[in-house]
Amino acid sequence: MIDPLYTLSGAVVGLIVGLTGVGGGSLMTPLLVLLFGVHPATAVGTDLLYAAITKGAGTLVHGSRSNVDWRIVRLLAAGSVPASALTLFGMSRIGLTSSDVSRFIGAALGVALLLTSLSILFRPWLLRFRDQQRPMTPQRLDWTTFLVGAVLGVLVSASSVGAGALGVTVLLMLYPAAPIIRIIGTDIAHAVPLTFVAGAGHWLIGSVDLMMLGSLLLGSIPGIVVGSRLASRVDERFLRLLLAVILIAVGFKLLST
Repeated sequence: MIDPLYTLSGAVVGLIVGLTGVGGGSLMTPLLVLLFGVHPATAVGTDLLYAAITKGAGTLVHGSRSNVDWRIVRLLAAGSVPASALTLFGMSRIGLTSSDVSRFIGAALGVALLLTSLSILFRPWLLRFRDQQRPMTPQRLDWTTFLVGAVLGVLVSASSVGAGALGVTVLLMLYPAAPIIRIIGTDIAHAVPLTFVAGAGHWLIGSVDLMMLGSLLLGSIPGIVVGSRLASRVDERFLRLLLAVILIAVGFKLLST
């Protein structure tokens, strides 16, 4: 049965994502945990499949416009998919209902939110710092991309946060010559196998609510469309600052519980 409150939440988050390009897992998972009292594992698992579906559609659009660097996607996925599988295996061995897993997910979610907020706030300074550094050798760049994928795999599997703003910021620092639209398309494309594998793993170990997923998608799809249409009329810098402040507050809240 469709829950109108979940649908409304999906619409609000979808609107913010459409306006800023950031905030899917960063807002949806803590919203489900803190506002609706959903178990952290169920919130993460449901949000991961939600992300896989929505970002799959985004990948089709970006791929058709040649905005995806598939080589970078493969390097990221080579690190993130195994890391995701190992993280989920460890969580399943401990038991999703255990207090240890709940605390781990809450802490991972809080840390991921703080890292995401910092990447939003300090992105201009990070990019200026990058411009002052010597370029990496191709081999070192490949290994660094692989390791970034592994870190994202752990963060996303445990918290559903990290593949968006955090991933884009790191890719911008690693590949300064790439157009930003290609970085965004590459990040979205990499998020599809990662969130699908992580979401499927959560489904197999029983931490996905399909009715909740349907309710969220019913609101988020039109929300994203409306937000994308309004994006050019709204001051993006104000929205990103507001989003970063919200994520910092929520991240500290989760770490203190």
